[in-house]
Amino acid sequence: MNEVPDKYLPIGTVVMLKGGTKRLMIAGFCSVEEEKAEKMWDYNGCLYPEGFLSSNQTCLFDHEQIEKVFHLGLQDDEEKEFKENLASLIKESDAMLPKEVNESEVL
Repeated sequence: MNEVPDKYLPIGTVVMLKGGTKRLMIAGFCSVEEEKAEKMWDYNGCLYPEGFLSSNQTCLFDHEQIEKVFHLGLQDDEEKEFKENLASLIKESDAMLPKEVNESEVL
């Protein structure tokens, strides 16, 4: 499977990032780094096939960084409902974030 479907891909999906050399398995969504709390990443993942080894080996990445999908995770009614709820939560959180200000508007 080469084509990258719409985000958000199911948990368990195995992907290769653009420029990557090691496959990752999607393990979660909407992750934030402690040091950079203003940035929310689309996914968090772990090395494949090794899996989660330690918290300092968790990879954070966005949908646009995915080059290839090797395996699509489980998609069922529960996953579909979760994805709908996730989309609503993301839309609400985006509305609460301050809008970017253009430099021309400040001057």
